[in-house]
Amino acid sequence: MKAAEPGTRSVTAEPLTAAAFAPFGQVIDTAGTAPRPMNAGMARRFHDLAAVEVVGEGARVVVGLVEAQPYALPLRLSLVERHPLGAQAFVPLSAAPFLVVVCPDEDGKPGRPRAFVTAGGCQGVCYARGTWHGVLTPFGARQDFVVIDRGGPGENLAEHTFAHPWTIHLPGGN
Repeated sequence: MKAAEPGTRSVTAEPLTAAAFAPFGQVIDTAGTAPRPMNAGMARRFHDLAAVEVVGEGARVVVGLVEAQPYALPLRLSLVERHPLGAQAFVPLSAAPFLVVVCPDEDGKPGRPRAFVTAGGCQGVCYARGTWHGVLTPFGARQDFVVIDRGGPGENLAEHTFAHPWTIHLPGGN
């Protein structure tokens, strides 16, 4: 592995679990959730896996699709964002894992990032309203996602650029 550039900082991703991610939102996963039969027993529904909170007059929950290109790893993290008026959920449409980066809020600015690798198998995340997070980060191949977030009037995006970027590694060194 080559030496880090001056001014860079490093974080190693950890497995995404509900407990580890709780300060930042909810893990969307069928593990531990009993399905309900539907369609005369031909389908199973895993109900209420995450709450997508939205606030503000005229706010509504919207559903979209995202086609995301893969990122090279290790990831150079210089930009994070947050959405003060609504939660934002991402559910992959394939079983491939992806990288999730979040930061605690420290007096209105993002603190030290934490990075997680999803377990694959359609495990997703719902970032809590106001949570600093990295961009949607598939790795290895292009990936499609359902995104559920807030629509309506109001400024619902804040961005922060780090003066010194972070380098995010997968477990095992990449």
